[in-house]
Amino acid sequence: MRKWKLILLAGTFIWPMVTMAQNSPLKQTALTDLQGQYNHYKNVELQIWNFAEVGYKEVKSSALLQQQLKDAGFNVDAGVAGIPTAFVATYGNGKPVIGILAEFDALPGLSQQAVPEKQPINGQIAGHGCGHHLFGTASVAAGIEIQKLIASGQLKGTIKVYGCPAEEGGSGKVYMVRAGLFNDVDVVLHWHPGAENGVTMTSALANISAKFRFHGIAAHAAASPDKGRSALDAVEAMDYMANMMREHVPQETRIHYIITNGGKAPNVVPDFAEVYYYVRNPNKEQVKSIFERLVKAGEGAALGTGTTMDYEIIGGTHDLLLNKTLAQVMQTNLEQVGGVSYTADEIAFGKKLQSTFNFTAPPIESAATIKPLKEEQDAGGGSTDVGDVSYAVPTVGLRAATWIPGTPAHSWQATACGGTDIGAKGMMVAAKTLALTAIDLYQNPSVVEAAKKEFVQAKGNYQYKALLGDRKPALNYRD
Repeated sequence: MRKWKLILLAGTFIWPMVTMAQNSPLKQTALTDLQGQYNHYKNVELQIWNFAEVGYKEVKSSALLQQQLKDAGFNVDAGVAGIPTAFVATYGNGKPVIGILAEFDALPGLSQQAVPEKQPINGQIAGHGCGHHLFGTASVAAGIEIQKLIASGQLKGTIKVYGCPAEEGGSGKVYMVRAGLFNDVDVVLHWHPGAENGVTMTSALANISAKFRFHGIAAHAAASPDKGRSALDAVEAMDYMANMMREHVPQETRIHYIITNGGKAPNVVPDFAEVYYYVRNPNKEQVKSIFERLVKAGEGAALGTGTTMDYEIIGGTHDLLLNKTLAQVMQTNLEQVGGVSYTADEIAFGKKLQSTFNFTAPPIESAATIKPLKEEQDAGGGSTDVGDVSYAVPTVGLRAATWIPGTPAHSWQATACGGTDIGAKGMMVAAKTLALTAIDLYQNPSVVEAAKKEFVQAKGNYQYKALLGDRKPALNYRD
């Protein structure tokens, strides 16, 4: 039976909290078993950390996780949703069906050794600066733990582990949602590496990304510049207009870009140039509107420079629908698992790493604490394709301290932490919390039903439509 108690933070009523049995034998078994496999899962995540494969290129990383699941008795359906590195691993039958998301793509430009000074790995161009090697491994570990309990008859239902490629700009989960792969799922669990421990009660920024390509006329830049029409001029003109536009969009908007191709030689008028843009805003309708204005800027730049322009939408993700019912359950389990404690050597590593920050970092000891459960009103600073999953099925996630407190995501410092026990310890916090949360959901069907009712209310009348349209997966977007 569910019990309810009031949670008060700073004198403010937040919401009723569902309390779950924390010391059940099943949970203790799961905690002990997962901790006993620490070295095994550390070996798995370090292999993926070394692979450092970028979006839609995660061939070895995906295969390694698939093999872990196959060895545990899962049926693995690979190459789903038109993506070679995507998979769905299933075990059990009947209801409830619990899904766990697993990511494994790295970021270009963040190659780094597992040391507290900036030292790239020779010959490697990418690195796990967002910790997805830990993400995928912990999710697989939690899924296998639930599989064991189903196999032994201690739980009834179905567990699914989703291998989700290219979260970093490739919107891999969007294609999986669009393909209907979550249609039969009751609840989805996820997590993300971070610098603190807490259940995610902050939404995300909706996002549309695109590559704008300009085509001009090549000519000798000194002898006959009048005969040329510079595609690079068009890119620069578009960028200038986009930067002017920043003053005239809602202040929560984020617009950023890189010039991916600006020509090959200064003495040749470039006949081709490309710029890669992201547009973000908490409101998905605002994102679509601002993106349309950005397209007009591109068209104007082409008109003014005598060039032509075409563009390709690369990715598009929704904001994140929160589910308080599920968050309450996950919070209870995260508090039971606890945070991360460091050895003397790890503290020394962490302090040296923090000395490279250009800001004051939180105390290293804060990695051992759990943030109170409290809904944040802003949409955070990032985007995630988990948002699209959250519009398909009730979804909840957490962050675990896989990096030294204060470490920014998408940094060489995050990559460095991810190659050490600092990352592995935080990974196991996540694996344990996911497993315990799943156990509660299997054993308390009323909570699943309450989460579904909240999901229906939060979604309202909105009819989901992918922000990236009907395009096929952009499998070469990192090229």
